Amino acid sequence: MMRSLVYSLVFSAFMVGCGSTVPLTDVPVSDATANPVSGASGTDGVSGINNGGLASGDLGQSGSQATLPFAKRIVYFDYDSFVIKPDYQDLVSENARVVLGQANRKVAIEGHTDDTGGREYNLALGQKRAEAVAGALAILGVPRSQLEAVSFGKEKPAVVGNDESAYSKNRRAEIRYQ
Repeated sequence: MMRSLVYSLVFSAFMVGCGSTVPLTDVPVSDATANPVSGASGTDGVSGINNGGLASGDLGQSGSQATLPFAKRIVYFDYDSFVIKPDYQDLVSENARVVLGQANRKVAIEGHTDDTGGREYNLALGQKRAEAVAGALAILGVPRSQLEAVSFGKEKPAVVGNDESAYSKNRRAEIRYQ
């Protein structure tokens, strides 16, 4: 009896030691996107918004999106977070308008992480990031049937490197039009 109690305590201590200290239960997505800001996103060298993204002509449509010069498609996240920052509300809103204008277009949201954590944790965090962006698009009216959230974890870095500059570019969710 005493031996099984000791084994249980040792096993519990081992499991606690292996666990992550960072929860995947940050602020809910609806809190981060409940008040979307309308209008075009600005370009800002500090936030890392990708201005090269998808040109409106590449979307295969004409008309209302002709005035949209670029659909910016990358949302960057803080370390170990899947909360969409207010800086990216315009970007998400802009992409929601593009998708809403094309009822037959599918969108894949790919979640990515830096390489500082374990494989399983990073896959889970990447999935949470992808789902956060998909959830924000859904809140803005995009049907869930048009959205797919997938995670690549740390497997597809945007920038190779072992410094904060590289890590910050890899903590992202990419919106891919299909």
